[in-house]
Amino acid sequence: MRTALVIGTGLIGTSVALALAGRGVRVHLEDHDADQARTAASLGAGTDRPPEGPVDLAVVAVPPAHIPAVLAAAQRRKAARGYLDVGSVKGGPRREAEALGCDPATYLGTHPMSGREISGPLAATADLFEGRPWVLTPTPETDTEVLNLALELVSLCRAVPVVMDADAHDRAVALVSHTPQLLSSLVAARLEGADETAVRLCGQGIRDVTRIAASDPGMWIDILSANPGPVADVLAAVAGDLEETVRALRALESADETERTGGAAGIEDVLRRGNSGRARIPGKHGQAPAAYETVAVLISDRPGELARIFADAGRAGVNIEDVRIEHATGQQAGHVQLMVEPSAAPGLAAALRERGWAIRQQ
Repeated sequence: MRTALVIGTGLIGTSVALALAGRGVRVHLEDHDADQARTAASLGAGTDRPPEGPVDLAVVAVPPAHIPAVLAAAQRRKAARGYLDVGSVKGGPRREAEALGCDPATYLGTHPMSGREISGPLAATADLFEGRPWVLTPTPETDTEVLNLALELVSLCRAVPVVMDADAHDRAVALVSHTPQLLSSLVAARLEGADETAVRLCGQGIRDVTRIAASDPGMWIDILSANPGPVADVLAAVAGDLEETVRALRALESADETERTGGAAGIEDVLRRGNSGRARIPGKHGQAPAAYETVAVLISDRPGELARIFADAGRAGVNIEDVRIEHATGQQAGHVQLMVEPSAAPGLAAALRERGWAIRQQ
């Protein structure tokens, strides 16, 4: 691939453009908002000048509801040899594109499984897709050349290709992406009218659950409008679990010992099923999830402290598998949670203590 056209310069489109431009592809940028395309160009994502002729690949990076019309317009003007989209919903847009007379041979629906809770070209990064799954939904009509162009794009973005049926993809993302967004927003919405005293007690748990609730509502309305049925199905199942959980909690209030026992069993059931489901989420690099030991270190909010703790861990010969920061309420300090192999935890804790760090007992 030598040339590409990215239509839509939001977070995903600009990130694709940055990755391609950084690997020697000449990228042309197009957006209905010319200022946004210029912003993406200024970041090094390509040029906002139109190509002189057809490019190798056109990447349609617009909301799902607009994919069919944008794709049809690009194919009519023969903008590229091949076309793909990067929308988060696949089945509906493909059927609408076919109804508009789009050429199915030169088009392939794809979805990079990566993003951020902030949008726009200024949030884009060239490494957004590295190591992440990138779903491809070819059909029997898909031309081999277009599939190869898509695979080359995925490789240039350093993502991992995953081939799926379009409707199976939509059911999957309803479960692992779209429903979690709504549940995060529902929990965060409880905080809107909460007493300030309660809000001041927020810890890392509520921050983890509500992180994606900061996402752009307009973007999510576009996504959910394109995949409402599968999301509603998952939410209906969650609603059933919620009803059972509410009944179990009410039973725990009962004066009847039998009811309390039943309530406790109901709560234990949902917690254990949660443990089981959480254990199925892929771990580092998509491998089977690993059990890490946490070494929690008190850290002050001063420049260079994180770099120093990582350097000290490196001197101890310990690889940090993952890291979290838990901020202390009302203090310029917090705890850095260093996740390491269980066998390395005692040695790391001892080494950090020798270098003056305060270790919190787990």
